[in-house]
Amino acid sequence: MTAEPASSELAGLVAAADELFHDLRLGAVRRWKESTDGLAIGYMPIYVPQELFHAQGALSVGILGGGDQVEIIRGDAYYQSYICHIPRSTIELGLNGSLDCLDGMIFPAICDVIRNLSGMWKLQFPDKLIRYLDVPQNFDAEIGGRFYRHELESLAAELESHGAPAYDAERLRESIATYNELRRRVRDLYELRRRQPWKVPTHELYLMLRATLVQPVEDSLVLLDRYRAAVEADDQRRPMDQARVLLTGSFCEQPPLGLIKTLEHSGCYIVDDDFIQIHRWIEDDISTDGDPLQNLVDAFIEDSVASPVRYIGEETKGADLVARVEKSGAEGVIFCAASFCDPALLDQPMIVAAAEAAGIPWTAFKFAENNGQFQVIREQAGTFSDSIKLWSGA
Repeated sequence: MTAEPASSELAGLVAAADELFHDLRLGAVRRWKESTDGLAIGYMPIYVPQELFHAQGALSVGILGGGDQVEIIRGDAYYQSYICHIPRSTIELGLNGSLDCLDGMIFPAICDVIRNLSGMWKLQFPDKLIRYLDVPQNFDAEIGGRFYRHELESLAAELESHGAPAYDAERLRESIATYNELRRRVRDLYELRRRQPWKVPTHELYLMLRATLVQPVEDSLVLLDRYRAAVEADDQRRPMDQARVLLTGSFCEQPPLGLIKTLEHSGCYIVDDDFIQIHRWIEDDISTDGDPLQNLVDAFIEDSVASPVRYIGEETKGADLVARVEKSGAEGVIFCAASFCDPALLDQPMIVAAAEAAGIPWTAFKFAENNGQFQVIREQAGTFSDSIKLWSGA
């Protein structure tokens, strides 16, 4: 089982992040708005250009549904039963006033369900900035690149029309540098977990990343630095004989925190995942030289991660997963996708085929963000972990 935080500093940081995670009324955002005249703009997973919001004085706020904390009453009236859960809980949060502190919402191109949610949001909240953020699926710089630049220019103008300062290239350059720092912190924590997963339990890392979604990036840098220092200073956690697994499929609707803990308690070290993908969507630093807006465009076109929501052209579906398994030292893959998630579930057969061709053990299950019972998943994951240890030569 995963060790509990041993030091008071570590325990305090985890507790603070857990409080932010459970605060669906976004108290941290409300306090930020009391001290500034900036806009607070919510966004759905998976990726938005946070640097652009930051450069125009806006706080970008990650909205990842209501998890298992919200009773869906009105939200079910907006959607049929055979879609994923996150849009229902999100519109429930909007209708019950939890998201009133937001001045707008951005709905990035994920799937038809999120596109439809953006339209519903416009009808329900006509006075707020509501935008469906189209991103290119053609990654030719002259086609997709020009299209995406136009989207960013239009977004900047729309932010200004709702009260944000006008776009300024120098401020964007500074914001890119700041978010490069955040991406480095996240990459470093993922690397530390890869090397010593017992020191960085995934449920803790997940809480830290969730906390970064509802506070200014400058505060997030401090939080991640403090967490890294506390983890490295703690000498109470010891390695255990657990299987190293890569978890994939949860890039949009997030699994309940209890499910992540269940997987760890079942004998699995999660050494790679696709949670909170916004901090890792761009794989390396974004250049601060030259035209910063074009640098955002080029990074998206040339340096985005492989994802079920991104067209990958002539590349082979699943090749990226196999490479991630090799890089992380994972001994198996768990396909953990939300029920009715079309992008994840349509990709899964091709990715499974790639894993099998590479001789990588795998198992799969589905979840909803409001799942409360995990015994069956614990038994399945535990059996998978045991099989890796007993028969894979690990």
